[in-house]
Amino acid sequence: MSVPQRCCPECFGDRGLRKSIIPSLTPGRGVCSFCGTADVDLVEPRTLGDYFELLTNIYEPDPAGKLLVEWLKDDWQLFSHPRMDVHAAKALLAEILNDGEIVRQPYSPSAAYISDELDSWAKLRDELMYRNRYFPEEPLHAARLAQLLDYLQADDLPLTWYRARIRTGNDIIPIAEMSAPPARLVSHGRANPPGIPYLYLGSAPETAAAEVRPHTGEVACVADFTIGRGIKAVDLRNPRQLVSPFLLADEDEIGLLRVDIAFLEHLGDELTRPVMPQGAAIDYVPSQYLCEFIKKCGYDGVVYRSSVSDGINLALFDPAKAVGGAVALYNITRVSVEVTPA
Repeated sequence: MSVPQRCCPECFGDRGLRKSIIPSLTPGRGVCSFCGTADVDLVEPRTLGDYFELLTNIYEPDPAGKLLVEWLKDDWQLFSHPRMDVHAAKALLAEILNDGEIVRQPYSPSAAYISDELDSWAKLRDELMYRNRYFPEEPLHAARLAQLLDYLQADDLPLTWYRARIRTGNDIIPIAEMSAPPARLVSHGRANPPGIPYLYLGSAPETAAAEVRPHTGEVACVADFTIGRGIKAVDLRNPRQLVSPFLLADEDEIGLLRVDIAFLEHLGDELTRPVMPQGAAIDYVPSQYLCEFIKKCGYDGVVYRSSVSDGINLALFDPAKAVGGAVALYNITRVSVEVTPA
């Protein structure tokens, strides 16, 4: 008698399946039949059938389209395990849906689901920068944005973060001076308006040092800061990877979420886009506005990609929620520059 094939959360790379759905199905443990991951929760693929059927219903047959697994990979970054190529993903999806034919047919997203969030944000962004800063006429779809932010709550944030300053003398900068500056001295930042101090932290010493735009030969003072486990932050690094369609119980909600992911990615770009110092006072306005909204929604901060390193950054709205530790010295030994044709 053959042993039934079983799949695992690693096959999909979806945090809704990993954290909520598969654990609720009383999984066993072992080696995954599809991606080969060992010592992992395992379920029979067909137990996920209802969840995937709801998701695949937002796609329609289209001779000019592409395979369902290709859409699921592109739209939701599903089947992200290195072993889950299109062929392997088709085999697993066929088992999940109990239909070997549907995975071979071309599909396209249903045209029934449309959203103007991205267009509205572009108009609001332009108005905030160049016409009306404090009383804009272009409406912000606050209820929808607040709902979308709920899908992007950061999981498993590191407890230790870092902040750097360039040493100007021979003495190490004391920890008391490594936090956010006093309000009256705060200039505009990527996340904060002038006069409102946020604490900018990097995930590693080199990330924090890179953020202060050092020169070769300088010495950076890098302090470590500890945040509490209860910090609630929005993670804008990769919305397409974070949102999980399987946590939604309505087909229309899934379809609308699919078209709004591009809007969320655009918001993440606001916090990562390189800005020239001479234009920062204006170019930072949209990301400042976004962070003020995130703060109003009850979050403690926002996580975003670093534009100058491979690390990640955390803008903490209340600097008092991070406790300073020790300060260490780092020599800036190399600063790299990449160029592309203009």
